[in-house]
Amino acid sequence: MSKAKIAITLRKDLLEEIDRLVEEGMFMNRSQTIEAAVEAKLAQLLKTRLFQESRKLDPAEEKELAEESLPMDETEWPKY
Repeated sequence: MSKAKIAITLRKDLLEEIDRLVEEGMFMNRSQTIEAAVEAKLAQLLKTRLFQESRKLDPAEEKELAEESLPMDETEWPKY
């Protein structure tokens, strides 16, 4: 995947922590460290957004859609 070069401004304590992770060998360089952090945060946000969007669904409508092809008589349902 292609990459783009950008410039960012960080608090000094964050940069020191990034440098510590690089020095400890957890990441090859600052860019890799920041990229991993951004990917993790975006993944977290997307999961949260998916959760929030799913809360907007109408449970009754979703149940109706799910049961469209199921037999209406509950006695015909398999036993668990």
